[in-house]
Amino acid sequence: MTTNSVTAAAEPCAAEQTQAARIGEVLFRNRGWIPVPFLAVPLLVPGVQAPETWLIGLLMVAIGEFIRLAGVAAAGTVTRRRSRNVQRLVDYGAFAWCRNPLYVGNWMVWLGFTVVSGVLWFLPVAALIFAIEYHYIVRYEEGVLESIFGAEYLAYKERTPRWFPRPPSTPSSGPHAWGEAVWSERSTVLQYVALIAAFVLKERYFT
Repeated sequence: MTTNSVTAAAEPCAAEQTQAARIGEVLFRNRGWIPVPFLAVPLLVPGVQAPETWLIGLLMVAIGEFIRLAGVAAAGTVTRRRSRNVQRLVDYGAFAWCRNPLYVGNWMVWLGFTVVSGVLWFLPVAALIFAIEYHYIVRYEEGVLESIFGAEYLAYKERTPRWFPRPPSTPSSGPHAWGEAVWSERSTVLQYVALIAAFVLKERYFT
């Protein structure tokens, strides 16, 4: 487990100053609303909604939110900030399986809602759009972490996959604030409820 504290923001390293990282910084600071335009297609375009699309889609949403919840429980609600001031390197829990569990969870959630919508032709388009977005955001975040934690982060980066989770070779543990994580996710879950209601209305009145 690594939880070294950092009291001051470090100077940006070369990885944080690349063009890709700078693009990622802009996307990072606006990541909360970026998915909104892409939801317009599943909501407005006619699709073939069926019990199977509802079941598979909502299962994907539930799995994605669990992954998100595990990541927030390990890292804390600091993950919601837009600042580069990172206090500790979290390499246990969900972060021992992959370096970006919250984005993996997000990806699963938004694709799940696309499945619910029945607009299945949009799935590869949405997957590609989010892959590009998260590619740049992660380039920025990795640069920040390398600036702050240096060799310690590079070692973590070497042993932990970026996207595709795998069990860690060495079991690790650390503090998980599950109650705080559940409370911090309340607005996200309310968004899910609103989207489910919107898709119910779409199925009843617009298909």
